[in-house]
Amino acid sequence: MTWLKKIFGGSSTEKNEAPAFQQGEQKMSDASIHIHPLVDKGFGPTDETFQGGKLHCHCSQNKVEVTVKAQCAHNHACGCTKCWKPSGALFSLVAVVPKDAVSVTANEDKLHVVDPTAAIQRHACRECGVHMYGRIENTDHPFYGLDFIHVELSDDKGWAAPEFAAFTSSVIESGTDPEDMGAIRARLKDLGLEPYDCLSPPLMDAIAAHNAKASGALKKTA
Repeated sequence: MTWLKKIFGGSSTEKNEAPAFQQGEQKMSDASIHIHPLVDKGFGPTDETFQGGKLHCHCSQNKVEVTVKAQCAHNHACGCTKCWKPSGALFSLVAVVPKDAVSVTANEDKLHVVDPTAAIQRHACRECGVHMYGRIENTDHPFYGLDFIHVELSDDKGWAAPEFAAFTSSVIESGTDPEDMGAIRARLKDLGLEPYDCLSPPLMDAIAAHNAKASGALKKTA
């Protein structure tokens, strides 16, 4: 998935397509599929008046604090191998916010960039390992100007609810049995998260439009 690494810094391992599995070959049950703690137990409703909150790492003391002064957008479950996820979860939960709305307000000295070569510079706590925010420094990137956050790190209520699941097949790269994918996709749909093997159609359209404008195939609008 070299294009995935180019855009998001995910795994670039080239693999043959997994064989197609029939509907009746599902091995897992809903009870054994742990998508993510926040979606497994039901994510609260989006508060249209919500204006952001604080994110904290998992350290018992001297927590890294990130203040976000905006509601998030495009919240989704992500199956890629680069995004941070809690123990036992198949997917991470990732959303975006304007980077100008993000600031580190406590213990910034504990942060480091996990992979300096990745498109998304994931700033994580050196002690507990939690990713506090991801930033794109490449001004030519389609999502430049947006930071990636994990709203589960906030005790504030009202963040935008998850909308879809991205890079669903990539959970296989984390060790998931390909034969379980039918059950996993079915569970995602039960939770109201349409599973995609890339991003959602609006986000893929945004990437394509950005690239078309950069190449001159699509005229830039004011």
